[in-house]
Amino acid sequence: MPANKENLTVNTTSKSGIDENAIIRRTSLVGIAGNVVLSAFKLFAGIVGSSGAMVSDAIHSLSDVFATFIAFLGVRLSKKAADQEHPYGHERFECVASLLLGLILLATGLGIGKVGLERILAGSYEALPVPSALALAAAVVSIASKEAMYWYTRHCAKLLNSPAFMADAWHHRSDVFSSIGSLTGIAGAMLGFPVMDPIASVIICLFILKVSYDILKGAIVNMLDTSCGADYERALTEYIAAQKDVVWVDALHSRMFGNKAYIDLAIQVDGSLPLREAHDIAQRIHDSVEERFSEVKHITIYLNPAVQ
Repeated sequence: MPANKENLTVNTTSKSGIDENAIIRRTSLVGIAGNVVLSAFKLFAGIVGSSGAMVSDAIHSLSDVFATFIAFLGVRLSKKAADQEHPYGHERFECVASLLLGLILLATGLGIGKVGLERILAGSYEALPVPSALALAAAVVSIASKEAMYWYTRHCAKLLNSPAFMADAWHHRSDVFSSIGSLTGIAGAMLGFPVMDPIASVIICLFILKVSYDILKGAIVNMLDTSCGADYERALTEYIAAQKDVVWVDALHSRMFGNKAYIDLAIQVDGSLPLREAHDIAQRIHDSVEERFSEVKHITIYLNPAVQ
């Protein structure tokens, strides 16, 4: 499931004291360094091993270098504190980063598909080079490496609640699919079906385009102040309704702002209470929600007198 479709879940633990900047640096370093080394190896194996599918796979991995760098910039910028020009913070930089990641994948997939289709439509399959065992070995190494990078980046994205790093994780996973396609095409070509190598490139293209679509769709959804979902709002409503002095929850609306949630809440309290006591109830609920639900950046509370 792509990053942006990983539904926001209720976090009922206190805000952790994790070093977010350290996690961002480590995740970015693993992604960039790993992809540079892997891209160079796969490009070498594709050229020396006479495999167009492996060369396409190497180009896909190289795009991951730029993707991880963009994710790193997006996440770092999103952590900037609110200022006079941006009083609501900078979380939507993550959405911008995810959009760029999706566009990179889209361009990469279309380029790979174009080359593969041209070779297929050209015919003369007997003239196509037969890949060597080196290209096959590179595909196996790529599958193992990119799967490990996917799980590591996904873990860090969840720690940071970061759509941009989650998108980057799925970029790694798309490379796994890409390398599986390479492995199949290279093996088929080695068994006497050379057309399988360019067919594998087209299959790789389709996988990349699917992930690109999901990432772009999720980034756009997050930029449009989309609701956090019925299940999330139901859980939050139940939590608030159980708080002391809350008579009833009249309304609760949520919206995503980058990787954070904003909540608008209307509750009923005892109408005979003095204004200061009613305010204290609202402040207590405000602090409790933001403490217990770490993804909530701000909750606005409206007080209504309880119906007698």
